[in-house]
Amino acid sequence: MDVSETAGAGTPDLFSEEHSAEVVGASFAGTPDARLRQLMTALVKHLHAYVKEVELTEEEWASAIDFLTHTGKVCDGVRQEFILLSDVLGVSMLVETINHRAGGSSTESTVLGPFHVVESPPRALGDTISLDGKGTPCLVSGRVTGPDGEPVTGAHVDVWQANDDGFYDVQQPGIQPERNLRGLFTADEQGRFWFRSIVPRYYPIPTDGPVGELLAATARHAYRPAHLHFIVTAPGYCPVTTHVFVADSPYLNSDAVFGVKESLVRDVSLVDDHRRAVEAGLPNPFHTLTFDLTLRRA
Repeated sequence: MDVSETAGAGTPDLFSEEHSAEVVGASFAGTPDARLRQLMTALVKHLHAYVKEVELTEEEWASAIDFLTHTGKVCDGVRQEFILLSDVLGVSMLVETINHRAGGSSTESTVLGPFHVVESPPRALGDTISLDGKGTPCLVSGRVTGPDGEPVTGAHVDVWQANDDGFYDVQQPGIQPERNLRGLFTADEQGRFWFRSIVPRYYPIPTDGPVGELLAATARHAYRPAHLHFIVTAPGYCPVTTHVFVADSPYLNSDAVFGVKESLVRDVSLVDDHRRAVEAGLPNPFHTLTFDLTLRRA
């Protein structure tokens, strides 16, 4: 085959510094899937532009490959270091923002995070997700509605959070109870949900792997503000993956994974009312966190 056939019509025949992206990009010209062809051609274009801009050395490229290799080796069934890397580079948040542009009053989405790696157990409304009883008691409640304010009956509300020490259950097998601080709830006929938990606390993302080394080398902190994760789904509506953030938490303006949106910040209030505490099944006084969600129609 002639070299020009490989390179593609209208492009230089041979690889050179000046025309590297065009030559390599042309090699994907015959890709049957048009979207894959677009993705690969654009990837080559921007990757080659980056290499040229910084004049990447052979040693630096080898270090980059070693870093990615190490990142892959850290991944296992309960840890996804590549998601963490995507998070701290802001790519996860950018992809999420592009793909879930909220319209009108619908609840904004944010990053999934690397710890939704096990299924949340179904729980009844009012149940506790704090299986070890550690932390400041909190009643979490809200309502799921559609774009016109209609209740979304039977919406599934999947929640999970870190414990009072800043760790998820999958990070501490044998220390935390299995499926601690996770729950899958079904909203009632008015779209309402409520459950007992603990006040979320800020915490650092894992720093014992290559992502932690990257943060240290660039003098960035590893902390996330206090939050509770939500995935809400219902037939006929677009699902939303989001957080609710505690209003007075540190790091709201410097989240390590760039996940904070102003519309998702809520106050956590102290309630000193013995009757309400008995009704909620919590000691008095206790805290409350209210987070209503609005879904878009599919």
